Amino acid sequence: MRQAIVTKYYVPTNSRGSRIKATAAAGFVWVEYRSELSTDENHFHAAMKLAHKFNWYGPRFDGNWISGGMPDGSGNVYTYDEENTRYSIYAP
Repeated sequence: MRQAIVTKYYVPTNSRGSRIKATAAAGFVWVEYRSELSTDENHFHAAMKLAHKFNWYGPRFDGNWISGGMPDGSGNVYTYDEENTRYSIYAP
């Protein structure tokens, strides 16, 4: 899997409760916001729902997900470190 998953929170409306949309180049899923989970747990849960939809989930993918917040604060981004590749950035 070489696609990032981006999650974004959507406020409740008159017809729907709070939810999170997880999107990748392959597609997207909507997941209801679960009050028993933290904000980060809800975003990760949505990302894993999308990963499961495309079979990017399971024992092979356990423990190697890397996440971070979007620069504008609109959500989170997740990617899987498939090969444990590490890059070194030189900045003088």
